[in-house]
This record gives sequence, C-alpha cells and structure tokens, in this order.
Amino acid sequence: MKKMISVLAAAGMAISLLAGCGGSAPAAQPEAAADTGSANAELTLIIASNATDPTNPYSYGLDKFKEVAEEVSGGKIAVTVHKGTLGENESELVEKLTMGAADMVVSSPGFMTAIGVPEIDIFSLEYLFDSFDHWEASVDGDFGSAMKDIVQEKTGNQFKIMGYWSASVRDVYAKQAVTGPQDLKGLSIRTQSAVVQQDFFKNCGAIPTTVAWGELYQALQQGVVDGAENDYTNLTLKEHHKTPNGKYISETHHDYTTRLFLMDGSKYDRLTDEQKEWIDTASKAAQEEEREITYRMFEESKQKAIEEGAVVTEHADIDIDAFKAIAIPIQDSFAEANGMTEQLEMIRNTAK
Repeated sequence: MKKMISVLAAAGMAISLLAGCGGSAPAAQPEAAADTGSANAELTLIIASNATDPTNPYSYGLDKFKEVAEEVSGGKIAVTVHKGTLGENESELVEKLTMGAADMVVSSPGFMTAIGVPEIDIFSLEYLFDSFDHWEASVDGDFGSAMKDIVQEKTGNQFKIMGYWSASVRDVYAKQAVTGPQDLKGLSIRTQSAVVQQDFFKNCGAIPTTVAWGELYQALQQGVVDGAENDYTNLTLKEHHKTPNGKYISETHHDYTTRLFLMDGSKYDRLTDEQKEWIDTASKAAQEEEREITYRMFEESKQKAIEEGAVVTEHADIDIDAFKAIAIPIQDSFAEANGMTEQLEMIRNTAK
C-alpha cells in the first residue's frame, strides 16, 4: 500500500503539473461546503476536486452530488465538499482517496499508467472523439462500461469510476493561426505529458515542450514557447489569450478531454444496496450537472476570448482530415500494443 501511494503521488504530481485541465482560477481558497446533519447521518462522505474556483464545472458537479445525495437519502447521507481545500494537485487527492481520507475525488485518468493500467491512456489519444455528442455516447455506452471494468480489475478494485466528467475540448493557441499540421512545423508547443500526445505533435512537426501550468503565462508572454493547447475556459481563466504567443486560437478540437469521478471500489462494495442506490443517483446527477456547465462555459469563454482580443480560427476552417491522418496511426499502434483494439472499435463504431 505504501508503495502504491508513493507511485500515485509521483504520477499524479506530474500530471497535475502538466495537464492544466480543470485547473483553478487564482482565487482565495474557499471553505469546504457545510456538513448538514452529519450527527444524524448513517453515512458520511468527503468528496473533493482540485479546483478552488467556485465557478469551475467541477465545483458545480460536487455541489450537485451533495444536494442529491442528501435529498434522496432523507438526510441519511451527509456530504462534505472540498474545493481545493484537500489539495490543488490531483496527486494529493488520489493519495487521500487511497488512504481513506477522502471518499470520492475528481481526477484525470493518466495517473493510472504508473500503477499498471496502461490501457487508460486511450483517453489521451488525439482525435479519438469527434464531438461532445460522440464523447458522451462513447463513455456512456459500451466503451465506458468496458473501461470501468478494466480499471476495477487492474487496480484490484482500488478505483471505481462513478462518472465520466468533461474537461471540455482542447485547441491549439499560439503566436500564429494553425489551420493544418504544416502550420505547427518548428513551433515549440507546451503539451500534456502523455507519450501518445507528444508523438502526435512531433509528427505534426511541432516541438513538444514541458512547462508547468502555473508558469505558462510567463512562458507565452516572454516567448519561451511559441504556443500551447488547452480548452477555452482554462486558457481564458489564466489569460493566456492576452499574451503575444497565445493570441491566435485555432479550433483544432484535438482532445475531448475526460475526467473521472472516482471512489474506492471496496468501500462501495461494503455499502448496503440502498446506500449504493443513493450514491449512484447522486453520481449520475453530478455528472449531468458538470457536463452541462462545461458545455455552457465553452461558449461563454470563447466569447470572452474574442472580446478581449483573441483571434479565432473556427473549427470549420481547420484541415481536420490532415490532423486525423496523423492521429489515426497513433491510435491503431496504441490499441495493438495494449490490447485495446476492441475498445477502439467501440468508439469508432459509436454513432456520432
């Protein structure tokens, strides 16, 4: 257990440092949500995300879980919500979940590669999904069910996926517009840490570069990197679009990003059937709320970026076929190497 915790902490720290997805706006750290009626509750739950900003979609999702869980249980469940107050790095949250100091957390999938679940990197493949609708149909269908089973089996039921949350869709933003792979040639682009993602940008001719999320504004401002990639909400929260090397946002839509709402599977299994039903109901409501807010904020953040001077190249003006021609062989190679061909075909065959 100690070894797993150490590996989780190291892996999660790297991902939190690099991903910059579902991140926090600079704000005062809020108190945890009030614990209502815990003295009379038969089950108390601590749930957490790394986002301190109360307007972040994660915050809405956690609040909805609390609201629904306490309502459907008639107060027999009491939920305490932590928005960054258990840690602003996902590594801290995953460690607390493993140790029993938190009951449910929001995390990116990538940390599981370090603990023996290489299959989870299927979520890191570029151009895996074509739209929010395609992403939803896939994770809510056979593919999502298969991944839940793989995660539970490969982690010894340490992690149970209670919901698939969205971290929006990622685009390239740089010192120039990008309409196809040729426009990335020679540009240093701050990317995520997954090997399959770095391979994609290398094959586009870019130079994948590592910069801590908290240092990226300065790197874009000073020309340390020529660009980066992230979703509208996160890049505008950090004002990357106001820098010379973040001004041109190109809607490549290369990554419809997945986040996991996790629970310790062994703890879930020890609950009564009634308690499981309450938690399942609240988890579904939280998932729906988080997605709705994410999609709304995509539109709002895009408009904000434009109003504040960003130059946007619309998705319709991007040579998506050229990007996919680079992405698909990487998908095929990953699937073959990790025994994930069947799961990849599930996604490709899902109605879009």
